[in-house]
Amino acid sequence: MDPVTSQIAFNLSAAWLAGSLIGLERSYHGRAAGFRTHALVGLASAAVMVIVVRSGPIHGLFAGRNPQLDPTPQLVQGVMTGVGFLGAGVIFKEGVSVQGLTTAACIWCTAAIGLLFGLDLTLAGMMATGAVLTTLVVFRWIEAVMPGHTYAQAVFSFEAAQAPTEAGLRVLLDDHEVSFEDVSYRRTGGGDVLEFSGMLMTQRRAAFPVLAERLRDIPGLREFEMSRVSK
Repeated sequence: MDPVTSQIAFNLSAAWLAGSLIGLERSYHGRAAGFRTHALVGLASAAVMVIVVRSGPIHGLFAGRNPQLDPTPQLVQGVMTGVGFLGAGVIFKEGVSVQGLTTAACIWCTAAIGLLFGLDLTLAGMMATGAVLTTLVVFRWIEAVMPGHTYAQAVFSFEAAQAPTEAGLRVLLDDHEVSFEDVSYRRTGGGDVLEFSGMLMTQRRAAFPVLAERLRDIPGLREFEMSRVSK
C-alpha cells in the first residue's frame, strides 16, 4: 500500500474509531442514535475532507494568473449544517421535558471530529475525542454527586370539603424540603374537587419519592401527579 493510501486509511479509521467510542457511550445509556450512527457520522465527515485534501484546489473556475478555488470551507459548512438536521431528529418532547439534546450535541461533535481527522489534524481529533468522552462519562459522575435543583410539574386534587389551604399544603411540602411555586387553582367535578397545580422544587434527590409515599396517606387527596422536568 502506497503512503498516500495508507494515510487515507489511517484518517478514515481514526474518525470511524472516534465516532464508535462516542456512540458506545450513547448506546450504553439507551439512546436511539448510538454506536452505529456515530461511527457513520465520523466516517462520512472524514471521507468528505479526504476528498478535499487529496484532490487539492479546483483550477480554472476564475480568470487570473493562478485561478483556484478551495472548497474546504464550503464543505465543512455543508457537513455541519447537514449533521445539524440529523441531530435535530433525535430531539423530542416528552411531556413537559425535552429529551435528546446531549445526543444531538454528540452527533455534531462527532462530525467535527471526523472533519479534523479527514484534514490530517490527528492530534486535534484525538484531543476532541477525549474531551467529548470526558464530558459524557466523567461529567455524568460529577452531576450525580453535585448539589442541584430538581423540578417537577405537580397537580394535587382534593375533595373540596377536606382540601387544605394553600398555606397548609405548603407546610406539608416544606416538611419534605420541597417548595411549591407558580400555584394555580381550579374547582371541578361540580364543585366537589379542588385542584392545586404548580411547580415543585427541591435540592434533595430523594425528596419526590418520599413525598409520593407520604401523599398516599393524606385524607381527602383524590389524585396527584408529579412530572419531573428540566429547567
